Amino acid sequence: MFADEAEFRAKIADGGFVEWAEIAGNLYGTPQPDPPTGLDVLLEIDVQGAAQVRESHPEALCIFVEAPSAAEQESRLRGRGDSESHIAKRLALADSERIKAYELNAIHVVNDSLGEAVAAIGALIEEARR
Repeated sequence: MFADEAEFRAKIADGGFVEWAEIAGNLYGTPQPDPPTGLDVLLEIDVQGAAQVRESHPEALCIFVEAPSAAEQESRLRGRGDSESHIAKRLALADSERIKAYELNAIHVVNDSLGEAVAAIGALIEEARR
């Protein structure tokens, strides 16, 4: 859902987001989920959002997925057509995001091979369910 800034900020004030952040001048948020009983909620969010989720849901499983190297991250950002300014911002944030993920006690998964990373994440979710 896209909203103008006033609508977005009103939803923040109403507690309508499980997490939200302002990143590189843009507002992003995840509406409060209402999953059916027995189903998991999986969020693809940054470390700012993960910290907010951890505050309201301390039992949440946090997984930090990262590229195997800064050079590979840059290559992937270029490969998907990101602008030079966006690439520079993302690379500048990478180290601080990794540090914040460690502070959150997030489990780190290196996405060296997509299939292996997906399998590792699936195994972590299964383990957390037990």
